Amino acid sequence: MRWQPRGYGGQRRDPEQVKREGWQEQGLLAVSADDHRLTWPERELVRQLGEKLYGPRAGDREAANG
Repeated sequence: MRWQPRGYGGQRRDPEQVKREGWQEQGLLAVSADDHRLTWPERELVRQLGEKLYGPRAGDREAANG
């Protein structure tokens, strides 16, 4: 038997499960602007929200400057 400190070991949660629980329990939304489940208008909205909150993405800045 191996002793492990509290919080170590056990099963890892799937990243999608973590995102789902974050939304359901805390109202936090984590979504990629390239998520294939979104329609084009939804992806554009995600991009606009991201730019409003955090500024342009690194790849977008390089394309604008070059």
